[in-house]
This record gives sequence, structure tokens and C-alpha cells, in this order.
Amino acid sequence: MKNNQIEDYIRTIPDFPHEGIMFRDVTTLFNDARGFRMAVDMLLHPFAGMPIDRVAGLEARGFILGGAVAHQLGIGFIPIRKAGKLPHDRIAQDYALEYGTATVEIHTDSLQPGETVLIVDDLLATGGTAEAGISLVERLGGKVAGCAFVVDLPDLGGRTRLEKMGVDVHALCAFEGD
Repeated sequence: MKNNQIEDYIRTIPDFPHEGIMFRDVTTLFNDARGFRMAVDMLLHPFAGMPIDRVAGLEARGFILGGAVAHQLGIGFIPIRKAGKLPHDRIAQDYALEYGTATVEIHTDSLQPGETVLIVDDLLATGGTAEAGISLVERLGGKVAGCAFVVDLPDLGGRTRLEKMGVDVHALCAFEGD
């Protein structure tokens, strides 16, 4: 790696999944022990000392990162999953995609009212999935400590969207464009 910066561990794949998209692939970060450890430590650093009861990860790469962050903090992990994947009582939240909508769900017993939750995912684009995750946590009576991402795509407006909701947003690096 060049400078041992987070962005040095992230592979860019042009024209995936569609022409004109520069896909930011964090699997190369996960594959490198030093890079992965650095990312996990950096994701939780801004929230160190805060009373956080749970970490919620957004499907799917947020499970990898969120699980590792929860482990580091010694607290429980909450999966926020795509519709139809959770087997027990759950609530759902729809969110907008470029063409249509999608739905994420959370188990109703994932957290207790008043608990504080850190939401983690690999990438912040438009902020729709994170906003849906925030809504689910709040509907269960939880408080969101903030959202932590490896990559921010600032041109797509997700950070601004979440900050307008009053949520603290932390990203390890940013890439201009899509």
C-alpha cells in the first residue's frame, strides 16, 4: 500500500454495475488484516467514550464492519436486513432507490427503548438505506449516536441528508463522483 491510508486499500472498478459507475470495492480492505483493523479502529474512534449500547450494521457489508466494531466495543450487534430475511417479529421501513423502492427490517426485540445505537455501513451514497436504518432504530425507541462509513460519495448527497436529520456522520474517506 502506498501511504497506508484507507483509500489505498479500496479497489475502484470502472463501469460496475453499470456503465459510468466507479464502484468502490471494500473487499480488498477486508482482505488485508492491517487495513481491516485500521478501518474498524477508525470507525469507532469518533464515538469513543460515548455510551453506546448496540451497533447496527446495514446489509450486507455493514454486517462485516458493524460486527467487528461491536466486538471491539464489547457490545451487541443488530442486523438491519433486506425484507424477508429476518425470522422473528420485525418492523419494516421502505426507502427510495434510483428506480423504485426497497425495504429493510429489524427485529422488534433488537434493542430496548432508550438504548443508544451506532449505525455502520461500508458506503454512504444517497443516504436512503442509512435513513431507513435510523428510522427503524428510532421507531423502536432507540437513539442514534451517529453513523459511521468507510467511504462517502459526497456528490450523491447522503451526508447532507443525514446531517439534516441531526445525525452525526463519520466517514473514513471520500471519493468524488459516482
